[in-house]
Amino acid sequence: MTQTKTTTDHDTIRKWVEERGGKPTRVASSGNGGILRIDFGEPEDRLEEIGWDEFFRIFDERKLAFLYQDKTSSGDTSRFNKFVER
Repeated sequence: MTQTKTTTDHDTIRKWVEERGGKPTRVASSGNGGILRIDFGEPEDRLEEIGWDEFFRIFDERKLAFLYQDKTSSGDTSRFNKFVER
């Protein structure tokens, strides 16, 4: 069984995302700062890249936590992640 972890630590989140080639984004036109997402390069029209400062401002304002997985059940690097309420 693969284990998921939850964190609110900015450095941990940024390191996890960057190690997997991801970038901080938000859903364009979602209003109210935007819905946060991590973009791993798959084409998705509605995502707009934002800086880490803006990303974490929204993250903290919304009192979110980052749910993530380091490895898949087969031992490969996982990109599973989700934003949840703290």
